[in-house]
Amino acid sequence: MPVLPFWASHLVEWFSLFFRFIDAKSLKNIVFLWSFIFNHSVKEKLMRNNLLSFLTILFFIVLTISMMHSCANMASPSGGLYDENPPVVLKAIPEFNSTNVDKQTIEIFFDENIKIEKPSEKIIITPPQQNFPEISAVGRKVVVKLKDDLIPNTTYTIDFTDAIVDNNEGNPLENFSISFSTGDQLDTLAISGNVLEAENLEPVSGIYVGIHSNLEDTAFTRSRFQRIGRTDSKGGFTVKGMAPGRYKIYALNDLNRDYKYDNPAEAIAFLDSIIVPSTVQATRNDTIFNKKDTTQIDTIKTIQFTRFLPDDILLRSFVSDFQRQYLQKHERPEQYKLSMFFAAPTSKPTFRLLIPERNDTSWYVEERSVNNDSITLWITDSTVYKTDSILMLVNYVRTDSLNQNYIDTDTLRFNFRKPRETKPKDDKKDKKDDIQYLRITSNIQANHEIYQPIRIEFEQPVIQFDTAHIKLLRMVDSSYVASLYSIEKDSLNSRKYVLRTRWAPGGQYRFEIDSAAFTSYYGLWNNKVSQDFTVKKLDQYGNLLITISGLPDDKDVYVELLDKTDKPFRKTLVKNNEAIFMDLNPGTIYARLFIDENRDGKWTTGNYEKKRQPEFVYYYPRYFEIRAYTDHEEIWNVNETPIVKQKPLEITKNKPEVKKRRNLNEQSTRQNRQNGTGMNPNRSTENNPFLSR
Repeated sequence: MPVLPFWASHLVEWFSLFFRFIDAKSLKNIVFLWSFIFNHSVKEKLMRNNLLSFLTILFFIVLTISMMHSCANMASPSGGLYDENPPVVLKAIPEFNSTNVDKQTIEIFFDENIKIEKPSEKIIITPPQQNFPEISAVGRKVVVKLKDDLIPNTTYTIDFTDAIVDNNEGNPLENFSISFSTGDQLDTLAISGNVLEAENLEPVSGIYVGIHSNLEDTAFTRSRFQRIGRTDSKGGFTVKGMAPGRYKIYALNDLNRDYKYDNPAEAIAFLDSIIVPSTVQATRNDTIFNKKDTTQIDTIKTIQFTRFLPDDILLRSFVSDFQRQYLQKHERPEQYKLSMFFAAPTSKPTFRLLIPERNDTSWYVEERSVNNDSITLWITDSTVYKTDSILMLVNYVRTDSLNQNYIDTDTLRFNFRKPRETKPKDDKKDKKDDIQYLRITSNIQANHEIYQPIRIEFEQPVIQFDTAHIKLLRMVDSSYVASLYSIEKDSLNSRKYVLRTRWAPGGQYRFEIDSAAFTSYYGLWNNKVSQDFTVKKLDQYGNLLITISGLPDDKDVYVELLDKTDKPFRKTLVKNNEAIFMDLNPGTIYARLFIDENRDGKWTTGNYEKKRQPEFVYYYPRYFEIRAYTDHEEIWNVNETPIVKQKPLEITKNKPEVKKRRNLNEQSTRQNRQNGTGMNPNRSTENNPFLSR
C-alpha cells in the first residue's frame, strides 16, 4: 500500500479539518470570496504569465487552512462526530508470523495517523534486547529498527500493549503484538499468570517475567532471559512465542536492565517447579443482548479457542534479606552522647577508646534501636565526656564489592564544642527557674486502653529509681487506694520502662511519680508527676473469634489484624485452629495470616541463594465490622478464594487501572448546549458533501 509523504499527509489533514468545522453557509461564503479573488487577480496574473503572483495567492489559501487547523486545536470543535475507534492495522513488513526474516527493520501500516506513547515503558521485545530499538511513528506508519543483531532460528515478538494510539482522540490499540521468526519455524506457545508481593499480596506492576530453558540455578544469575513479559497494573503477565520444552520461570525488578539477577536490592520471584507450556482446545459462551432491549438476551454463541497452559502461574515477589552493611554516619550531638548509624541491622560492634585511652567498657551505657541499625553510647565517665575530641576504634560488619561480609576496623573522631554561655539580663531572677529536671513522657491517655500497660521514657539513661516513690492509685469508694504493679526496664533502651497491672474495667486511676524518684547518670532528677485517667469499660469493646481451616498441622501460624491502611495492629498465634482477639475497638478491620516456617514470630522474606521461598501469606477476602459489647465469630478457609483475589480492594494500594473511554460526542453536545452556540453534532449533512463521509 503506498504511503503519502509527510507534507502531503499534513495537507490532507488540514483540508479535512477545514471542511469538518465549517457549515454549509460559511463554506459557501468562503468559496465565493476566493472565487472573487481568483477572478480578479489570479486570472489576470495568469494571463500575464506572472507565476509569482499566483503562488502568493496560493500561499494565502494554505495559510487560511492552517489558521483553521490552529483554531481547531485551540478550542473544542462545535460540530461533527468524534472518532472513538482505535487505529486499524492494514499490513506489516515483514508480514505477521513471517519466517526466515533477515532484516532488522519492521514497518506496520494503519488506516489513520497514529502516535506512540511511552515506548520504553509499554513496548516489550522478546528475546530481550541489550540495546533498546529505535521506534518511531510517522503519519500512518510505525517503524521499529532493532539495534541488536538477529539471533538465528529464533522467534521474535514485539508486544506494543496499548502504546499505539490514534493521533487525534488518543484511542489506544490494545493488546497488539507482531511476531516473526529468523528460522523456518515460528514458536507460538505462551504461558501466563500473576506476580504478587509475597508479604502483602499487592499486585506488582511493571516487573519483568522471564524464562530459561537452562534449568540450572545459576542461569538466573549469570544469563539473560531467553524470553520475557512484563506485568500490567493487575500484576498479570504473558510470555509469548515459546517453543515446546521445559523451563524455569522467574520475576525480576531489573534495576540495571541486564535481564539477570545480579543485585540483591532487586525484587525477584521464582518457582521451585518446572514449567512445560502446552495447548488445549476449549470453548466459551458469548452472550449477545437485544439492541432494542439490553435486558433481553438475543443470542448465545459457543466459540472455540486455543487455551495456552499454564495460565495460572503465581509468582510471589520479595527482596532478599541480604542487605549491604556499612557505617553511614557518626555524630556527637551532645557532650555525653555518641551516635552511629548503619545501613542495615548489624551484629554488635566493639569499641575501644584511643583518646582518652581506655581498654574497658565501663565508661558508657549502650542503647540500640529496635531494628538494630543504630547505636548510641551514653558516656557515663566525666573524664571521657569532658574531652572535646574523642578518638575511638570501632570493629563492625561491612560488605565488600562482591557482597561478602567481613569485619572492618574504622577510627572515628567525635568532636564537641560547648556552646558559649550567655549571661542572663536579669541577675535577680528566681534561682528555682534555673533548675533543670529530667523530662518524662508517657503513653497515658484520658481514656486508657484496657490492654495497654503504662510506658514511660526519659531524656537520659536512668542510673537509679525508687519504687516507693512511684504510685499507681485506683479510686475506691471516693478515695484512692494503692494498686499492685510491676515495673521493668527495656532490654534495649535504658531510658524506657514498662509498668504493668491488671486493670479494672471502667476504673478511675491516678499515676504519681514523686520528685527525685528517678535519677539520671548526669545528676538530673524528675519533677513531680501526677496524672488522672480512666480505663475503658468492657462494653466499649468487641471480641473476635476466627476458626481457620486449610492450614498445615505442623507449622506455627500467626493472624494479624489490619486497619484501613493495611497496617497490622494486633497479632496472635493460632491455637487449635482458632485465633482469638479480645478487647477490640469498634470499627472496620481486616485480617491476614502467615505461616511461620522458622518459628521466629514474624514474617520472613525469601533468599534465592539458599533456595528459600518467602513465608506464605493469606488474606481474609472480606472485612470484619466490630461492634461494641459483641462477640463475633467467623470461619475462614484459606484456600476457598484464589490468592490473587484474596486481598480486599479497599486496602489494596496498587489498585488496577480502570480505563474509562470518554464519550467525546456527548461532551461536545453538552458543551455546545452550555455555550448556546455551534453546530448540532446530530444535524443533517445532506447540504455539505464534505461532511457526509
